[in-house]
Amino acid sequence: MKDMNVFKGSDNYVVTEELMNAVNVAIALEKPLLIKGEPGTGKTMLAEAISEALGMDLIIWGIKSTTKAQEGLYVYDTVQRLYDSQFGEGDVKDIAQYIKLGKLGEAFTSEKQVVLLIDEIDKADLEFPNDLLWELDKMEFYINETKETVKTNHRPIVIITSNAEKELPDAFLRRCIFHYIEFPDKQKMAEIIDVHFGDVDKTLADAALDAFYELRKMDELQKKPSTSELLDWIQALMISGVDVGNLSEKMPFVGVLLKKNQDIDVMNEIKEKGYSLRRW
Repeated sequence: MKDMNVFKGSDNYVVTEELMNAVNVAIALEKPLLIKGEPGTGKTMLAEAISEALGMDLIIWGIKSTTKAQEGLYVYDTVQRLYDSQFGEGDVKDIAQYIKLGKLGEAFTSEKQVVLLIDEIDKADLEFPNDLLWELDKMEFYINETKETVKTNHRPIVIITSNAEKELPDAFLRRCIFHYIEFPDKQKMAEIIDVHFGDVDKTLADAALDAFYELRKMDELQKKPSTSELLDWIQALMISGVDVGNLSEKMPFVGVLLKKNQDIDVMNEIKEKGYSLRRW
């Protein structure tokens, strides 16, 4: 494996040894890396970090509930061809000009190796992963309209993320290297904070971390705050210059951490009773 294709982390992303090894095994075996973990654990940012560290372009295919596998390969623009045939624009016999490559097609035909992120694959329907088995395994696909097989010039580094909203097919899982990103413990989170806010006051960071992890212990919360929300909260605390003493009781800017009405109601109840998170 060439040294240039070894991922050693990046200045903006704190990576564990296990995750770094998973990335490099996937690169060496030329298999997609399937990353699972709760929202806010840095799954999407991992692809950005790999792209930055290896000096490769990043192509992102964001998956929605309505996304079909075909869209990632190519789309045949029949509407434009019909328009051109009616108004005499261009050579409608040249079907190739009406073939628009999707994100997977762009990654396959890139003149240099890229990082391809298939983001939140579990949002699509159950057949979506199965529909990509051949393409991700063989790194090629067939265009029916032009009778052309598109093969990859440089096999992309494929990162696939999932929030585990639904189970993925076994046949798909067999073709992937798998890694689950555990939610960072307090020590690892302190490293993440230092990466994003190197000049943060230690008293503020420690107080915010204590309050954040006490908050995550609460079973009453429907949506526990994530890493990204903690970082936003710390930034809000830094900008406001608020006194961080007794932060677990005051919980300023709680709407930065909590995003559901029921959870904010729970916090308001704690405040009204004069409790701290530790005593709740």
